Amino acid sequence: MMAVRGENNVKFTVTSIAAPLETPSKQCGFSWWTILCVMTGSTVGISLGLLCCIYVATLHENDLWFSNIKEVEREISFRTECGLYYSYYKQMLKAPSIQQGLYELIHDNTTESKRTINILQRMNIYQEVFLSILYRILPIQTYLEPIYFYIYTVFALQTVYVIALFITSWLLSDSWLAGALSGVWYILNRVDTTRVEFTISLRENWSIPFFALQVAAITCYLRPQLKPIHQRVVLWLVFVSTFCFCLTWQFNQFVLLVQALIIFTLDCLDFLTTEQVVSLYLMQVLSLLLVWLLQFCNSMILGSLVLSFIVSALFIKHFQTGLKTGGFVIRVGKLALHTLLVLTLTFTINYSAKKILQLKSDEHIFKFIKAKFGFGATRDFDASLYLCEEAFGLLPLDTFERLAGTVLLYPYLCTLSVLFILLLLVALSNLSTNGSGQASREKEDRTFKMRPDVAYNLLHTVFFGLLAFSTMRMKYLWTGHMCPFAAFGVCGKEVWSLYLRVLHCNTKTMMRLIRYSVPIVILAFLYYKFWPRLMEEISELREFYDPDTVELMEWIRLKTPKRAVFAGSMQLLAGIKLCTGRVLTNHPHYEDQALRERTRQVYQIYARQSAEEVHKVLCSVGADYIVLEDSICYERRHSRGCRLRDLLDLANGHIMDGPGENEPDLILATHPRFCEAIKTDMTPYSTLFTRVFKNKTFHVYKLKKLKKKNKAENGP
Repeated sequence: MMAVRGENNVKFTVTSIAAPLETPSKQCGFSWWTILCVMTGSTVGISLGLLCCIYVATLHENDLWFSNIKEVEREISFRTECGLYYSYYKQMLKAPSIQQGLYELIHDNTTESKRTINILQRMNIYQEVFLSILYRILPIQTYLEPIYFYIYTVFALQTVYVIALFITSWLLSDSWLAGALSGVWYILNRVDTTRVEFTISLRENWSIPFFALQVAAITCYLRPQLKPIHQRVVLWLVFVSTFCFCLTWQFNQFVLLVQALIIFTLDCLDFLTTEQVVSLYLMQVLSLLLVWLLQFCNSMILGSLVLSFIVSALFIKHFQTGLKTGGFVIRVGKLALHTLLVLTLTFTINYSAKKILQLKSDEHIFKFIKAKFGFGATRDFDASLYLCEEAFGLLPLDTFERLAGTVLLYPYLCTLSVLFILLLLVALSNLSTNGSGQASREKEDRTFKMRPDVAYNLLHTVFFGLLAFSTMRMKYLWTGHMCPFAAFGVCGKEVWSLYLRVLHCNTKTMMRLIRYSVPIVILAFLYYKFWPRLMEEISELREFYDPDTVELMEWIRLKTPKRAVFAGSMQLLAGIKLCTGRVLTNHPHYEDQALRERTRQVYQIYARQSAEEVHKVLCSVGADYIVLEDSICYERRHSRGCRLRDLLDLANGHIMDGPGENEPDLILATHPRFCEAIKTDMTPYSTLFTRVFKNKTFHVYKLKKLKKKNKAENGP
């Protein structure tokens, strides 16, 4: 296109309009156009990323009045497991030295009473360690508080996220207008694409930006005609981003398993070369193994399904030669056998690995999956905890109403349906060839083609879309990718060329006109409709208000020993550790079988159990105080059968409270509900427990330590 630079003015004008919108691989043939193209797109992408960062930071500040509240209120705003993760950042900063801080994390005896655990092995908190070290060595302590350094870093990752989405759509469509549309859609659909402004410390807010970077790097790696040296560089980017993703989220293995299944499908359908498949598999394996080493040989990684699957896929692929030869029926038969062998070997290796490693850390996840699809016990306490949470239910239908309101859903569905049909046609055509050199030449002459990078992103959105439909919490892996995929459909050539071919007007002029006019019209419409709403949203001012929790934390900090052990709900105890530094009996990081059993025992304070039994259980875990919450004891948020007290009753074989049906084998409990009965202050409750604190929300009781009888009293 740029070869006509020296010709008449009309041709030059058309080129100068198109070139800045497209990537260097297409229209920018000369260096100064290349620079202009990259500079324009990069400026827009970085600007959108910074805009997103400032937007969520402003929402966070305005929602809590974060800059004006007390430190304890700021820390209380880190709800549930967010508080637990942030407490290790705070702990590292309070340590006399970096070495001492690391030692205390490796030999931690405050997170779980009567136990010494390695936090770096158990949890994915290297980001907190890295930030604490960075804060120590940078000259910023005088003008930036530690908590602001932490939250600003997380918000800055949103910039990385938007830029990654921008790059992905730019690479797919060869137009930075797609990147602009992708970034705008991500920001406008904030409710469904991220929850970073109110769950700052959640592992997904650290990891998903790196996952988006990895998808962008894979998209670049799979682009046709990429030079070998560029492939090696991009492959390193895939490795680095995959490693960062794995290091920052404990659910990395399940996400990578879905991605490995995508690669496996593309390999079976002959969209990728053997070199590409093996390289992508190896990047996943190397990333997981490096994280395994950094997490002090965490057995949960070695026992993961994704490692078993990749080993099986590579092993069977190596020995099952001639997989891509023969006619259509023969190839389909070979692929069916290949898939069966891989899956069989996967489950065999995984079962053996878990038996050898005696791994039970992730069994609650598989219990949840089995129970969710009707294959597991519905009374299992761990599975029921997940099943009764809205975040682990099916994707609500109002999600699609919101996505349609920003004009994201319609181009997404159009792009998805057209490309999925095209993928099926190309796959059938691929399977009809015998894998010879002549077949490769036939591929180049086909009417319908699909680039491997487009095929990957198509299956990526399909697979993660199915995951989001089944489990709402996983929608953030899907909705973010919807933005560049829909933008690619609006600005890319693939979909428009099919439409124009049907209308018999598939000319370069018409293609260029549609590709650049449609996204500009959509961007103008979005600006007109949503800019006033955004301005109104960021102008709304609220304030953090939770006086009961503040009062509780202040009382614990001032009135209890520093080594006092507290029992209670997982969510509250995480806040107690952060705000007061006291020792816990249990906490929200649920990826440990012994901790799950201990949590079920501690939660008997909300079950129908005798005072003696509860006291015995609490003493066995070393508790000095218990914190009872009226919001749990008299819970109304969940329906009958999903309240915590109901889950405990079912697990204990007791009939549930309130009107409604009960299973026939359940029996009536012989004791009243502990959290209610203890407030009567009658014997034996007053003999074993003393109330030391009370407000409208919380009741704190101190355990009375029973003196051991002397030998004379115990004698015959």
